[in-house]
Amino acid sequence: MPSSVNVVVLIGNLTRDPELRATAGGTSVCKLGLAVNERAKDPTTGEWGERPNYFDIDVFGAQGESCAQYLTKGRQVAVEGRLRWRSWETQEGQKRSAVSIVANSVQFIGPRESGGQGGGWSGGGQSAGGQSSGPAFNKGGLDPAKDDFAESGDDDIPF
Repeated sequence: MPSSVNVVVLIGNLTRDPELRATAGGTSVCKLGLAVNERAKDPTTGEWGERPNYFDIDVFGAQGESCAQYLTKGRQVAVEGRLRWRSWETQEGQKRSAVSIVANSVQFIGPRESGGQGGGWSGGGQSAGGQSSGPAFNKGGLDPAKDDFAESGDDDIPF
């Protein structure tokens, strides 16, 4: 059994257009901003609603170049990767830190803005390499197109 596990799977919408840069060694890195909604209950009204969470994603190499070429703000994607914590000191001597996600795979699952048929849960996705990959993250036997996860409400949880 592994001593630790660092795996993140997120599905959300891009908050900005991708930014493609290169490391000092010449490796391409694409920076993505991802918004993922969380279902939450308003403590004052008792109404259920959506609360966004924002994540910074780094995609390296050819996959990052594909993301920069094909993705735009608002596009829905699925990201599988790992958390990375880093710290630094500002020029003023203040210590800063941030957590970001290093993507192992990015699936393009939302429709393209040009009106073409984009992949989705039922129609398959397009990987960052541009190949059709079938339903995103459906290797574990779960089929979100058939299973209604929204039906199981948070009211059933005892905490």
